[in-house]
Amino acid sequence: MGILFDEQKRIFKLDTPASSYVMAVADKDKFLGHVYYGEKIEDEDVCYFLRADDYPFMPEKMERERVPFMGGFPFEFSGHGCGDFRSSCIEIRTTDGYTTVNPVYVSHRIVQGKPVLDGMPAASGIPAVFASEKDCSTLEIILEDKPSSVEIHLFYTVFEKLDVIVKSSCVHNTGKKPLFLTKFLSSSLTFENEPALDVLTLHGAWARERNIQRRPISYGSYKIESRRGETSHLVNPFMAVLEHNADQRQGNVYGVSLVYSGNFVMEAELDSTDSVRVTAGIGTDNFCWKLESGASFSAPEALLVFSADGIGGMSRIYHDLFRNHLIRSKYKFQDRPVLLNSWEAAYFDFDTDKLLGIAKEAAARGVELFVLDDGWFGKRNDDNTSLGDWFVNEKKLPGGLVRLSEEVHKMGIKFGVWFEPEMVSPDSDLYRAHPDWALSVPGRIRSLARNQLVLDYSRPEVCNYIYNMVSAVIREAKIDYVKWDMNRSLCEVASATLPADRQGEVLHRYVLGMYRLQGRLVTDFPDLLLENCSAGGARFDPAMIYFSPQIWCSDDTDAIERLAVQEGTAVVYPLSCMGAHVSVCPNHITRRTTPFETRAMVALAGTFGYELDITKLSDEDKNAVPYQIKLYHRFGSLMREGDYYRLLSYAGNRCWDSWQVVSKDKKSSLVTVIQVVTEPNRRSRRLRLEGLDSAKSYKVEVVRMSDAELSEAAAADAVYLEGRTFSGSTLMNAGILVHRTPGDFAGTMYYITAK
Repeated sequence: MGILFDEQKRIFKLDTPASSYVMAVADKDKFLGHVYYGEKIEDEDVCYFLRADDYPFMPEKMERERVPFMGGFPFEFSGHGCGDFRSSCIEIRTTDGYTTVNPVYVSHRIVQGKPVLDGMPAASGIPAVFASEKDCSTLEIILEDKPSSVEIHLFYTVFEKLDVIVKSSCVHNTGKKPLFLTKFLSSSLTFENEPALDVLTLHGAWARERNIQRRPISYGSYKIESRRGETSHLVNPFMAVLEHNADQRQGNVYGVSLVYSGNFVMEAELDSTDSVRVTAGIGTDNFCWKLESGASFSAPEALLVFSADGIGGMSRIYHDLFRNHLIRSKYKFQDRPVLLNSWEAAYFDFDTDKLLGIAKEAAARGVELFVLDDGWFGKRNDDNTSLGDWFVNEKKLPGGLVRLSEEVHKMGIKFGVWFEPEMVSPDSDLYRAHPDWALSVPGRIRSLARNQLVLDYSRPEVCNYIYNMVSAVIREAKIDYVKWDMNRSLCEVASATLPADRQGEVLHRYVLGMYRLQGRLVTDFPDLLLENCSAGGARFDPAMIYFSPQIWCSDDTDAIERLAVQEGTAVVYPLSCMGAHVSVCPNHITRRTTPFETRAMVALAGTFGYELDITKLSDEDKNAVPYQIKLYHRFGSLMREGDYYRLLSYAGNRCWDSWQVVSKDKKSSLVTVIQVVTEPNRRSRRLRLEGLDSAKSYKVEVVRMSDAELSEAAAADAVYLEGRTFSGSTLMNAGILVHRTPGDFAGTMYYITAK
């Protein structure tokens, strides 16, 4: 068991294979202090880091200097209003109007396994981050603040084979009067800003999600948050604190990832003592939860990862955690069917014959799943109508989805459809019948986005109605795959059924309603392949991965734009989670033209599929499709289960982008190199590989992407690599040569196998 407790000194020590997390209870006031988190240590008693002998922490000075003490003590879960002026973990308001809360240690217990959090992602009773009892153990610490009748339960789950600690919290009202919870976070950490620390986050916008931003931590507060009702395109619920000299390969890195899909807040606050407090949890904007007498509230899980092997080491730990202990779909370790999505092929302009023509050509070229995107329901010939009317437009599709599905299945391929179940169009039968089912504030304009409103998922009757419609379509048409979309942020957030003192609960209740609905879907249809989407990547978070093994990474399918999007995403999320497709050129968003094989190389770093009208491709590109699909299946298990290494980032060098995936047994590896911008009068580029076995001998093969001749650069690579073997030490320390090619956006893939 990775959890130790020294009863005499009241010290908690949590050990993973390579990290330690230490807390202690202060002697007199029973405050729970954060002592240490980092590389594994042998000693339990390192409580000198609490600085109990430093002024003003000295016991004889405590009564005189209580406020300075509170302002400097490294609280594990900080209260509010008692002298600690840093960011708090909990804020309340009593019925008398008081806001002070100051929790102290009461008791604890240690158990095998991991508990389920009430309301959080937990389909069929399986907690979001799940594990068998032999894989993990959990420490539960109980704190209380008697004057306010608040009891807090802190949970720490420690994995036996992963450098992961899963933190969560739950608050109980033990009094006779209700309380109003205005802030309740999942995690708090304290770091010394020696050596100097940086903070790394993932930012962006629609069509350019999760670009990496890194900056030094400076005095004051650096905060990231979403106030949009979703995790958002703008910022991801992830923050890493890392040593200033840390890079992909070396240095201490601490990651915090939040398993939540709504408003969130993460903050790194550096105070005048050079102490950094890092907090994470549900966002406080428009949040106020009425906690009745005897009631409880659970915060989402925070996933803590420590790596002494740089950003890359942290990423690989997160990837293993998500693959083995978060994704619950049957597809997580299976080849996913290679799909063709109709959106960029036809948009709203289609009928049955057109769709079947595309599906027939796709099936002939080896595509395994045809997906009908937006436009098949209600009177949906554009994006101005019919969301919420989940019945087939028979005028557009005679025989409906049942006929279309039957015809597609006769071709030997699967059939999938697009839904946007959380939205409603003002021009829809549903809205005309139930206008109160949309989120809105009485007397205010209902603001539209994409000409749609948001259904009130805080109401069970709304969720049940939508679920019954969606599930009926899936059953009747024998749907194999669902793309679940969500195309706008939430505003004018209010529910017609909640009383005034509970309107601050709507945003969180909305998220919980969506979790329940998706939980029902994957439970009732265990063979369904679900892909989440939110106008691209606006809800790419761990909680969504719990329900769907893949998420549409971005609406921007341009291969060069996708380099930055997929690099940032892979900082936290496995490649197998990233929905990635080959689309036509000029690209529909950027108008950029990129070689067909380069588009395939970039998409092979994700789930792989096509977003185009395959009937309109050139014969050369059509002939390449079967080749690309075979490559996906050839390398599928490696890309899903292997270790990911970022070799080059064109954001830092302007010209080259490269990544590598290595099998767990180090017997095979796939390296992708993209020459983004060509440079004149330059030699070939030396590329050092990673993750191989130094003692093994390897063969390096240039991967052919089609029957066409290799490019000039790839041919040059093939000539000097052919017939040779290299030791793992040579490939990692000396590297290989990558020849330059005329023109931009060229790519080469190398398959490396042990002899």
